[in-house]
Amino acid sequence: MSDKQSVLGRVVRLANTDVDALIARADDPGAVLDRLVRDYTDAIADAERAVSTTLGTLRLLEQDHADDVRADAEWGARARAVSRRADVLRAAGSDGAADTFDRLAKVALARQLRAEREATAAEPAIASQRDLVARLGAALDGMRARLGALKSGHEGVRARAGTRDGSESVNPLDTTTELGRFEEKVAREEARLAGRELAASCLDGEFERLESPGDTAEVEARLAALKATT
Repeated sequence: MSDKQSVLGRVVRLANTDVDALIARADDPGAVLDRLVRDYTDAIADAERAVSTTLGTLRLLEQDHADDVRADAEWGARARAVSRRADVLRAAGSDGAADTFDRLAKVALARQLRAEREATAAEPAIASQRDLVARLGAALDGMRARLGALKSGHEGVRARAGTRDGSESVNPLDTTTELGRFEEKVAREEARLAGRELAASCLDGEFERLESPGDTAEVEARLAALKATT
């Protein structure tokens, strides 16, 4: 389990802890409160760092997506420009030069297709990261409010219960079914992001190649559509 998954899991466990029930069952409520205040304080600090890291990752994904969207538009414009130039040359009888510009149009369309696909592929990952940030932020807000309540009620509970030797062996961080589901979600999301990064690295330097017969057909269809509109 990664550090981030561990922090997220700890936040979920604490956020779902029934503090009132723990205190009610404890032989030494003051000791339990001491433990909870420490755990909440530490978990909040760790979670704040995790949120910062996750937001940084999200911003990078969003920037990559914006770059892909911009590249999609730019390569589309270039393809239209060189396709029109090819048509002008062909009409003037310069078939060889026209063929060269049509090939350039295909290269531009292939790059546009790649940018379009990468932008589309990134959208679910961005949405999922935003959801994780929102959920973690909401859990943090709840933990901060609960920590404030624990601190404000700490002295009153200790005064009523008294301080005893030893402490209740209570661990509010026991694994729960909800935690398991949440950590599986985090693991799946991180695996998807890692897979996307690997796929992107494998495509480096492949701009001018048509990746498959299907890509070739798509590029030809797009070029035909361009010429039909000019």
